[in-house]
Amino acid sequence: MKIYNVILSGGVGSRLWPLSRKQHPKQFLKLFSGKALFELTAERNQKVVDQIMVVGNKDHIEWSKQLLNDITLPKSFITETAARNTAAAIAFAALAVDPDDILIITPSDHLIQNQDAYEKAIKEAVELAKKDFLVTFGVVPSKPETGYGYIEYEGKDVLSFREKPNTETAQEFLERGTFLWNSGMFCFKAGVLLEELKKYQPEVFDKCSETWQNSENQCLDADASLQIPSISIDYAVMERSKKIKVVPAHFRWNDLGSFESLYDYLRSTGHPVDENGNMVIGTEIFTAFVGLKDSILVHTPDALLILHKEKSQDVKKVYNQLEKYKSTLR
Repeated sequence: MKIYNVILSGGVGSRLWPLSRKQHPKQFLKLFSGKALFELTAERNQKVVDQIMVVGNKDHIEWSKQLLNDITLPKSFITETAARNTAAAIAFAALAVDPDDILIITPSDHLIQNQDAYEKAIKEAVELAKKDFLVTFGVVPSKPETGYGYIEYEGKDVLSFREKPNTETAQEFLERGTFLWNSGMFCFKAGVLLEELKKYQPEVFDKCSETWQNSENQCLDADASLQIPSISIDYAVMERSKKIKVVPAHFRWNDLGSFESLYDYLRSTGHPVDENGNMVIGTEIFTAFVGLKDSILVHTPDALLILHKEKSQDVKKVYNQLEKYKSTLR
């Protein structure tokens, strides 16, 4: 039995546009003491796994190989030719290993602090996975966050999964103390995951198996990939299986999915803000904010973004417009 860290690297990070682009998404931006989130993910897991496996698109795989140069563990790469969401990406990882091997699934773009608490949570999850449970990691919430899904729990048992709430509901979840942030991290045996996928989403299972068989050198067949339904692992399996357990995690976790979360991180590391809480990212050009507070100016060589921190979830709309018109800025 081997333990694999499966790093999912398919996202664009559209809510961090213009820093994050299709060709250079947020997990590869060296914003964190000179390192990228992707590097930090691999480093964090190298102490607790036997091998690293990356699932990502063609461009991402090349970035990944460069950033993993210093990691001494064995590495493998599965190249997706069409993005089909997390159920398919995880199914391919499971098909690539032995049924009894354990997969620790981690996104490539999350910031996690407190390595000791992280390793404790991973070890706990691995023990549950050995008993054929599908384990999800729930982060103990520190504030009424509306940008995350939630897990209602009791002990290690999952009572329900909840969609991203409004502010009032998020506050209620926090006060009740029986809810965790859904981290998007999982741990299970490859064979158990595939059995559950076959049970609850037989079409996804069949099409993934077919695609895998038609692929060469772990590069997925493009035509076969497009036949796979695009569905998340949460909807496909985690919210339906009777084998789910949750590990409440006490490490500091941030998915850095928005400028608000990036702002909070940068501020905590000493990045300058003015007396009204305004921040500049990406330029040393003198910038003055008049009549504004808690605003962010983001500068890149070909784009400027100015936003109010609380509206950071809406940045995706700008990216979607650029996508719609096939702009070179996306």
